[in-house]
Amino acid sequence: MISLGAVHSFALDEVARYLTSNTIRDVLTQAVLDAPVFGTYWRWNSTIALAVRRFRNGKKAPAQFQRMDAEDLLSTVFPDQLACAENLQGGDREIPDHPLVAQTLEDCLTGAMDVDGAARLLARIEAGEVEVLCRELTSPSPLAQEILGAKPYAFLDDAPAEERRTLAVQSRRFMSPEQAADLGKLDADAIARVRAEAWPQAGTADELHDALVLVGVVAGAEASPGWRAPFAELRASGRATTVELRGAGRAAAVGVPGSLWVAAERLAEVLLALPGAVPADELAALDGAPHDPDAALRELVRSRLEALGPVTAEALARPLGLRAQDVLPALAALEQEGVAMRGTFTAESAGDEEWCERRLLARIHRYTLKRLRSEIEPATLAEFQRFLFRWQGLGAEAREGREALGAVFGELQGFALPAALWEREVLPARIKDYGAALLDQLCAAGEVVWWRPRPNGAPPPGRATTVATSPIAIVPRAALGVWRALGSADPDAAREGLSGAAERVAAALDARGASFFVDIVQASGLLRVQVEDALGELVARGLVTADSFHGLRAVLTPQSRRRGFRGRGRFRGAAAFDAAGRWALLGRPSDAPSERTEAVAHAAKALLRRYGVVCRALLAREPLAPPWRELLPFYRSAEARGEIRGGRFVEPLGGEQFALIEAVEQLRRVRRAQGADEWLALSVADPLNLASVVGDAARASTAPSRRLVFRNGAVVAAESGAGIDWRVALAPAEQRRAAATLEQAPSSPRPGPAFGAGYRRTSV
Repeated sequence: MISLGAVHSFALDEVARYLTSNTIRDVLTQAVLDAPVFGTYWRWNSTIALAVRRFRNGKKAPAQFQRMDAEDLLSTVFPDQLACAENLQGGDREIPDHPLVAQTLEDCLTGAMDVDGAARLLARIEAGEVEVLCRELTSPSPLAQEILGAKPYAFLDDAPAEERRTLAVQSRRFMSPEQAADLGKLDADAIARVRAEAWPQAGTADELHDALVLVGVVAGAEASPGWRAPFAELRASGRATTVELRGAGRAAAVGVPGSLWVAAERLAEVLLALPGAVPADELAALDGAPHDPDAALRELVRSRLEALGPVTAEALARPLGLRAQDVLPALAALEQEGVAMRGTFTAESAGDEEWCERRLLARIHRYTLKRLRSEIEPATLAEFQRFLFRWQGLGAEAREGREALGAVFGELQGFALPAALWEREVLPARIKDYGAALLDQLCAAGEVVWWRPRPNGAPPPGRATTVATSPIAIVPRAALGVWRALGSADPDAAREGLSGAAERVAAALDARGASFFVDIVQASGLLRVQVEDALGELVARGLVTADSFHGLRAVLTPQSRRRGFRGRGRFRGAAAFDAAGRWALLGRPSDAPSERTEAVAHAAKALLRRYGVVCRALLAREPLAPPWRELLPFYRSAEARGEIRGGRFVEPLGGEQFALIEAVEQLRRVRRAQGADEWLALSVADPLNLASVVGDAARASTAPSRRLVFRNGAVVAAESGAGIDWRVALAPAEQRRAAATLEQAPSSPRPGPAFGAGYRRTSV
C-alpha cells in the first residue's frame, strides 16, 4: 500500500517494477528490522530459548522487565539493530550469524509474511506469465480492502492506529457497474468552468500583452474578437508580432496553416521550439530565452497547459503545427516535475489519454465534489465589499491599541496614498483609539517606516512636486527593502533637477549619515527655513525619511504656520522638525534577480493578506504591486501546494482569482448573513473602496478627501461639494441615516504630546 500526496505523479505501471525477485528478500529483511513485529518475535524466541527469564524468585517477571532483558540481549547479539541510523556504515544493517536472530527473521519473513511466495510472484511477472493491470480509482478496490483493514503489525511502519489515514478511507460496497464507472467521472460543467477561468481575459493592450506572455502563443482561431484592436496596437509598438507556420518544417507535415500571436518576450523561445516558424516582423531578441530546443518546447507546452485545462496531446500540438509525438517528451518531462497529470478526464476524449495541469485538475476535482453546494457560487460585489469591511476591521470590527495599529500596517503595506489621508481617514477608520502618538511610537521604535515611493517607469519628478499630493507608503521596517525594490526608481534620476538647497542637504546626509535637524542645518550652512523646504523637496522625490511620522507632519504644515508664536501655550512651528528625530537618505534599492523574486513573493502574500481574494482588477489601485504576469506563477504554485484556493469567488471582478482558505470561509459566512443592515462611510481613497475599480463609479466623487456611504456593501450616497449625491433612491429616514453616517466618519487624530496643537487638518 502506497500513500500518495498532492505532489506525486507517475505512471501506475511503474509500481510493479519497484521490487524484483532477486532483491525482495534483502529489501524486506532490512525493512522488517524497523517494524514492531521484529521486536515481538525476538522476545518470543528469546523466552523460548531460555535466554530471557520468565520467573524471578519464584514469581513471574513483569512484562516490562522481560522487554528490557530482551532488549539488553539484543544489544549484545545484534548491536546494529539498536544503533542510530547515522552511525551505520552504508545505511544497511549487517545481520549477525546468530541462531536467535536467524530464527526471528525467518519467523517474520515466512510466518508473518510470505517472502517466498512474493518472490515467485515477481518472477512470474518478470517472465510475462502474470500481467499487471493498473486502474485509477476514487475508492479502494476489494483486493486492497484487506490491506486497509489489516492489524497494525501487518504494516512495516510503527505509526499508531489513530494516525493512520487508511482509517479515514471511505469504502463503497454493493455498487452496480454503472455506479462504479461514475465514481471517477469529473463534472463537465466543472471542466468548462475551469477552462473559462484559466483562459486569460484581456480588454486593453497591456492586458493582452500579459496574456501572450503567460500563454506563450495564441492561435488566431483562439483569439477573442475584441483582441484584434489591442493586438494591432501591440504590433505597432513592437511588443508583439505574428509567427507564420509554413515552410518545410513540421507544420507542413500536419497541414496546419495560419499564424500565431506571440509577445516579443517569448519570440526567441517560440522560434527555437517550432522549426519552420517565420516571424512577420523584425523584433529585437531579448535576453533570457532558452538555448535548448527541447527546453524551449517544454516551457511553451507548460504555458499552454496552464491556460487550456484537460487536453489531448494531439489537440495541444495542433495549433503549434506539431504532431502529438512531438510534444509527448515535453509532457513526460512536466509529469516528472509534478506539473502535468495524465488520464481520461472528459467525455469527448473518447478514451484517448489527456493531460492537465495539476493545479487546474485539483480545482476541477473540488468543483466536481461541491457542485451541489450553493457556497461555491461567486459572491456579488456588495457581498465582497461587506467581507472586506470585516476582513480589515472597519466599523463595528474596529480594533484598539498599538499592536492593532502595527497589524493594520501589516495589512496595508505597499499601499500608497496622500500623506494627510493616512491620519485623517484610513487609520482612524480601523483603530478606535487612534492618536498621533501611537504612530509616532511605532516609527520611533523602528517597527514601521514611511517614504514616498516612485514606481519604476514613473515620470521624473518636477520642481513643483509637493508632499501634500505625493503618495506616501508606510511599511514594516523589515519589509522596506522588499517594497523599495518594487516601488523605487533610480535614485540618480530622482536627484536630477534638485534645487541648490536640496542638493546641499542631500550631500550633508550622504556624508554624515542619519542626522538630526539641527545637525543638518549646521552641516549644510543653510538657514532653517531653507533646510525645511529642502527636506520637503527630498521627501516628495522619495529620497529621505525620518525616524518619526512627526517629520512628515512638519513637512505638511504650511510654511506660514511654521513661523512665530500662535498664542499662549502654543509652540514655535519650526520646532516640529526638531521633534522629528533623525533624517536619513534612503539607500539604493536592490536590482538583483533573486531580490526581485523575493519581492514578488512578498508582495503576493501582502496582497492576499490585504484583500483575502486577489485578482487582476484589484491591481488597478496598487502602483507598487508587481505586474499580474509575475504574481500569477506564485499564486498558481501556492494553489498547487494547497496553501490557497483558486477559482471565481467574486463574479464582477472576472478573470482568475485566488483566495486564502480562511477568507473563503468568512466570505461564505458573509453571504449567509442576508438580513443585516450595515451602514458605513469610507473615504474614496481608502484601499477598500472598490467603487473606483468595478461598477458605475462615474458619478462618484474622485476627490480623495470625499467619502462614500455604503449600505450592506453597496454605494448609496457620495459626498460632493454641493452636498450629498444620492446614488440610489432612499426613503427620508434612510437619507437621514446616510447623512448621520457621514457625520460620524473618522475625524482628524488627537495630537501627539510632542507635536501639540500645531497640526491641523489640511486639504490635499
